[in-house]
Amino acid sequence: MRKFIFTVQLIMSCTTLAFFDTVSTAHAQDLARCAPAADGSNPCPVTLHRPVDAPLSAMAEIGKIIFYDKNLSGSGRMSCASCHAPEQHYGPPGERSVFLGGLGLDQQGRRAVPTLTYAERRPNFSIGPDNAVSETAPTLSDTTATSATNRGSKSASNTSSSAANMVPQGGLFWDGRADTLQAQAEGPLFDPAEMAETHKQALTYLGRAPYAKNLRLLAGIPDGQAPELLLSEALFALARYQIEAKSFHLYNSKFDLWLEGKAKFSAQETEGYLAFNDPKRGNCGACHLDTPTPEGFPPLFTDHQYEALGVPRNMAITLNHNPNYYDLGVCDREPNGRKTLSAYCGMFATPTLRNSATRHVFFHNGIYHTLEQVLDFYALRDVQPERFYGSDAPNDLPKQYQDNLDRTDAPFGGKKGEKPQLSEHDRAAIVVFLKTLTDQPLQ
Repeated sequence: MRKFIFTVQLIMSCTTLAFFDTVSTAHAQDLARCAPAADGSNPCPVTLHRPVDAPLSAMAEIGKIIFYDKNLSGSGRMSCASCHAPEQHYGPPGERSVFLGGLGLDQQGRRAVPTLTYAERRPNFSIGPDNAVSETAPTLSDTTATSATNRGSKSASNTSSSAANMVPQGGLFWDGRADTLQAQAEGPLFDPAEMAETHKQALTYLGRAPYAKNLRLLAGIPDGQAPELLLSEALFALARYQIEAKSFHLYNSKFDLWLEGKAKFSAQETEGYLAFNDPKRGNCGACHLDTPTPEGFPPLFTDHQYEALGVPRNMAITLNHNPNYYDLGVCDREPNGRKTLSAYCGMFATPTLRNSATRHVFFHNGIYHTLEQVLDFYALRDVQPERFYGSDAPNDLPKQYQDNLDRTDAPFGGKKGEKPQLSEHDRAAIVVFLKTLTDQPLQ
């Protein structure tokens, strides 16, 4: 089985080499952010290097069938697509904070469902120097960090200003606990509150599934033998489907066309873009990078890193009715992490903002359901805390980890009663700009 797990890890590490063209370093240096011209056009258009559009491999075709196979669940009524709906850019359908699964489809998941789009470019999880533009895990690892208070600010205009920070980065799920799409698929499959399949039942079903024969032939597994390897290959096929299918990484939004000089921003979209990247207003571009990579790959609108934002406790999640229960993100990804990774307790992954305008669930606990609410939280958390932290919705972080909260990077900061750095006008404009990040359906 190790051989096949390694194969997916290799695929994940080399995806950009296998699926993208490359550009010279000299050209990459020209991919700096440009302010829109007066007519909304991009005065310095670039050439983006998108994934090669090719037919699915035989293995990916099987992965596609598995992605929609409800029989591969304990209830027989839930597939990968149930939570990762294609029409929602592989995010959750509906407005529930967390999805309902389990044998009776009545069990709450622990966290909001993240999108599966663009996941193939996420590096492996690690803790190391802050390099916002890198899509390769740093070589330095630190699992004994004790303080996150001495950190440089993150700036949309200077992403290297926080380079001395030791930060968690990469990995899949909200806490980065899986490094490959193969490992990610195994999580919900065997979660009692999600697909609720058992290991034994999965092996039995895969042995007789309609696609079992073809999967065995492709993997070279003799009939009736090596059920564990067959499961590994099924998960591998799921990963291949997500890596190969164009719908998981379209890069055809209005913003992508604007980068290439093929579209113009409206006046309000331009305002939003400028506020998004202003380090004294939105400063969104500090974590949600909007420039092409040095290799010319389209921006993912995430730095793959983790932040403790202190969103309110979501009482719509039954687990949160227990006052002793806390979801602490990164530091709960391993045993004893609340000590060894205490500096990162309360930190959750920075998601891509691509297609965010079509989402209805935001943050790890799904506390907010509109972009307007999200922008209000960022702008007003510190200056109007009473709007967010009433007695029934406290800051969802134990006292001993409060120092982990991001209090320095704009638009955070300021004291109660002060004027927010990000005005209501700017927040509305940013929401309009974010709508330019919506991918268009395949024709």
